[in-house]
Amino acid sequence: MSARTKELSSAVTPNKPMQPFWAVIEEIQVEAPSVSTYWLRFLDAGLQTGFRFKPGQFNMLLMPGVGESAISISSSAEENQRIGHTIRFVGNVTNSISRLKVGDVLGVRGPFGTAWPIEQHVGQDIVIAAGGIGLPPLRTVIYHVINHRADYGRVVVLYGARTPQDLQFTREYKEWEKAGIEVVVTVDRADDKWEGPVGVVPLLFYRLRMDPRKTTIFSCGPEIMLRFVIFEALARRISPDRIYVSMERNMKCGQGFCGHCQMGPYFVCKDGPVFTYAQLEPFFNVEDL
Repeated sequence: MSARTKELSSAVTPNKPMQPFWAVIEEIQVEAPSVSTYWLRFLDAGLQTGFRFKPGQFNMLLMPGVGESAISISSSAEENQRIGHTIRFVGNVTNSISRLKVGDVLGVRGPFGTAWPIEQHVGQDIVIAAGGIGLPPLRTVIYHVINHRADYGRVVVLYGARTPQDLQFTREYKEWEKAGIEVVVTVDRADDKWEGPVGVVPLLFYRLRMDPRKTTIFSCGPEIMLRFVIFEALARRISPDRIYVSMERNMKCGQGFCGHCQMGPYFVCKDGPVFTYAQLEPFFNVEDL
């Protein structure tokens, strides 16, 4: 252990939400262009063993001297050996993370935010609608379903990306299907090898028959996609309190202190990121909110 690693390890202070916990990068998996999953293990073994999160929550990842970025946890909530964060490289912090290697250290604060209430919908059919980088926060729901498959009815994953090369976690689709999950994948722009659907995720709803009395929707992706997923769900008489969306906002503190992520009366980092459409309906279509 280097002197720098020892210094960071000694900085770990549990139960302080603004104090980063230091973690080493154990593995980096490339998922798509400019998207990779970073597998982290806390330097403090006790902290690693005791770390718990719920599907849909996020951590703040810290690059010393650069800043922090809110990143959803994309690994199984029932696995505490290491924690996965799937990151798209789009800003100063994430681009700095992209230059790190296995063995380097990151600061971690969290977990923060509300979760997908998957355990509240035992016995329901589940439709998971994701676009682009919206799949990683929902991957935790998929893992929960796989681990508790008998608790749920029909489970369908509707996922879309811009091109076939932009699709994430492609190595796992067959495993999801073996667990009894239907996987339907679409792209905006196909290449010569693509044989699947072409178009946006909301159009995939036209391929489904669903019982509105027992169907719950979980969705994450670009906000324009969320609007049309909500529209399609409402058109099929899914109750607004069983349509869940995860909102993306510029989250800086994770505690609702800074106000960067305010949306109407809510702070996305604290009151979200997972909301029901019933919560968002009064101001979801209000511009500049």
